[in-house]
Amino acid sequence: MTGQESIKQDTAVKCKNSRRPSFKPFELLWCSQLDRGGPSWMQKVVAPCEAVLQVPDSGQLRLGPGLLAQDGHVFATRCGVLKQSKTGQQLWLEGRQKRYIPAELDVVVGTVVDRHGENLTVDIGAPFLALLPQLSFEGATRRNRPAVKAGDLVYARVLAASRDMEPILSCTDTMGRAAGFGHLKEGLLTCVSTSLARHLLQNPPPAVLQALGASVQFEMAVGMNGRVWICGAVDPKDPAASKKAAIIASNAIMNSEFLTEQQVRTLVSRMLQSSS
Repeated sequence: MTGQESIKQDTAVKCKNSRRPSFKPFELLWCSQLDRGGPSWMQKVVAPCEAVLQVPDSGQLRLGPGLLAQDGHVFATRCGVLKQSKTGQQLWLEGRQKRYIPAELDVVVGTVVDRHGENLTVDIGAPFLALLPQLSFEGATRRNRPAVKAGDLVYARVLAASRDMEPILSCTDTMGRAAGFGHLKEGLLTCVSTSLARHLLQNPPPAVLQALGASVQFEMAVGMNGRVWICGAVDPKDPAASKKAAIIASNAIMNSEFLTEQQVRTLVSRMLQSSS
């Protein structure tokens, strides 16, 4: 994601020779701090309209929810905690919010609402229903379309997002392969905060997933829109084991948001003991 002089937020915006604002931004953070990793200014609470960074003169920086590039600087559009990816190429504001705002390349779990011609309309918890072309599944053709109906769950990525238009989804990666995306069958759908959803997608996995993975077999699809799909492993000897594993994992994840790592391990241990 280097070599071009632009900054990404839904679409690429050229930042070279950007016009500076006439006022002095509050606690402006320069590009050199970002290049060094800048741990001193991460985890900082910012307010709306506060300038958090000057647009870099080179390279690319992807802006996530809560940030906007304008007049050569990056501004906060709402209150939140400033977060940075490990690569230093993505910034976003993390905070508790009920409404999900789609962003390009986000992964989401959605519910199919209806079928209209060549597209599926999908509810992802955004201000608008998203559009999912029926040909955007791996191996899909006009004669061989996916057997997806209203009420089914899909795991997709956001191809395009705008505040004035419906988001466009796809169930394939950039190479046209499924890569984990597609129709989610059976399982249990859980709703969490968007901040917890991002936490679950971290690498290495958070303590709650490590504790569950050591004792429970299950599959999981986490969407940045705060929806988590969980499906327990099928055991022919115990048909109820799959649902039991999904319920345990769902309850542990929902109750782990504000707990320490040790508290999370204790919580998971107690749940496993009570269910045995």
